[in-house]
Amino acid sequence: MERLRLINGRIITPYRLIENGSVLIEGNKIVGIEQGNVSFKDATVLDVNGMYIAPGFIDMHTHGAGGHDFMDGTVEAFLGATETHARYGTTSLVPTTLTSRMDELEHTLAVFREAAGRNVNGSQMLGLHLEGPYFSMKQCGAQDPKYIHDPVPGEYESIVRKSKDIISRWSAAPELNGALEFGRFMTKHGILASIAHTDAIYEDVIQAFENGFTHMTHLYSAMSGVTRRHAFRYAGVIESAFLIDEMTVEIIADGVHLPPSLLQLIYKTKGASRIALVTDSMRAAGMPEGPSILGSLKEGQSVIVEDGVAKLHDRTAFAGSVATADRLVRNMVNLAGVNLLEAVQMITSTPAKICGIFSEKGSIAVGKQADLVIFDQDITINQTIINGRVIYSK
Repeated sequence: MERLRLINGRIITPYRLIENGSVLIEGNKIVGIEQGNVSFKDATVLDVNGMYIAPGFIDMHTHGAGGHDFMDGTVEAFLGATETHARYGTTSLVPTTLTSRMDELEHTLAVFREAAGRNVNGSQMLGLHLEGPYFSMKQCGAQDPKYIHDPVPGEYESIVRKSKDIISRWSAAPELNGALEFGRFMTKHGILASIAHTDAIYEDVIQAFENGFTHMTHLYSAMSGVTRRHAFRYAGVIESAFLIDEMTVEIIADGVHLPPSLLQLIYKTKGASRIALVTDSMRAAGMPEGPSILGSLKEGQSVIVEDGVAKLHDRTAFAGSVATADRLVRNMVNLAGVNLLEAVQMITSTPAKICGIFSEKGSIAVGKQADLVIFDQDITINQTIINGRVIYSK
């Protein structure tokens, strides 16, 4: 097996920063983490010149990048998006669908299988995230309302039976009729049930949590806060995230969807071990600003990208994120004042634990997959290593 020796690095482990460290890789596994320049026979040497060596970034919610959307329904779109994300430090990701026709969704599932078998130069695909169609019409956001409806057991059970091995999570609104049964079914089949695009109140959320909904999709976006019903105030989904300690959340830390004050509030309340940073990126991620399309080329919506975010043409609302993973970490450090080790934790070990893959990924530890990212003090990506191979070099 090929051997690689990374030397002269500042290694970010789950617990500390190792100065002047070396990481030893054999094949696709990490076999050593040492301080100093240690010997490793017959290894290719990569001197990182004092830069940081971090676990590979894990993006558990992305719709595309590099001019490609996973809903385009082509192998080329899947591969193009994963290759773009790899350039920004993402070594693993969860491709995400949009609310659509069921035949379009089933086609996307089939294409995922083919693309996964041909993906050699991009971020590894951990499984699909189905976002919808079981959402609240009041909180549909950029999701197409004509496909939104309550959970239908025959529908989601059929999809899971055919594709259980490649669906890693499914987002839905917990207050809908049949949503609790949906949550139990997903949990039974090892699929993460996530709360999203919802107008629920705390009483709905706590029930959902008890029935398998243990994660919240893009906290603050397309979900209820404190509401009044017949003069009485009720805590919404946002407050529920803070009240339920064990509930994990994900945030779009692009610096636009959430201002610094909210990034700080979420970090202060939930802590790095309960927060996953996600891009929730559309096809315009890694592309110049200007016109773009949200969703598939055939069925998608025309949008404009400016000020680091996609907007509707009338500028009345955001239409999507164009963030890359490095930007998320940079913003948590520079905007939210989070220390680098915890900012990295939120895009490595925390999403790995939420996705159930921490035994293999998410930290620099002996025996884990050699997924690493090398970046400078400005968190500009210099190299991306996936499964022991240098996939990207600046």
